[in-house]
Amino acid sequence: MLSFLVSTFLLSQTLSGRVIKVADGDTVTILTDENEQIKIRLYGIDCPEKGQDFSSKATAFTSSFCFGKIVKVTQKGLDRYGRVLGIILIGKKNLNEELLKNGLAWHYKYFDKTQKYVDLEQEAKNNKLNIWSMNNPIAPWDFRKKPKKR
Repeated sequence: MLSFLVSTFLLSQTLSGRVIKVADGDTVTILTDENEQIKIRLYGIDCPEKGQDFSSKATAFTSSFCFGKIVKVTQKGLDRYGRVLGIILIGKKNLNEELLKNGLAWHYKYFDKTQKYVDLEQEAKNNKLNIWSMNNPIAPWDFRKKPKKR
């Protein structure tokens, strides 16, 4: 019951803060006015992992979009690592959508059914943008399952 209440509370909450770290294309850390650092994992999308094609470009895109800027985060819950799952907005610009639109993220359909995300990913595929310029791009969730090279 408590986890339901916490999840319901999180779903209705909006955060605001300055982006102080960009870990990768889909993970940033914000610093709130209360001086609290909160790690945000972008909801509904998955960017290429480190070591994957276009990972650096996705990270650079996210950094140029929001690093050092004040953002609003619409919370959608927590992931299994305790990070806030969120949608990052600067004004009316939505980082999650911009990454999809530019072919720098996959729509994470397993967790999200947003039609706009489906459409943005398809448009990027049709235009062969970034990850979609490759013959057989490997989704990050499949890349993570591969054994690590030593």
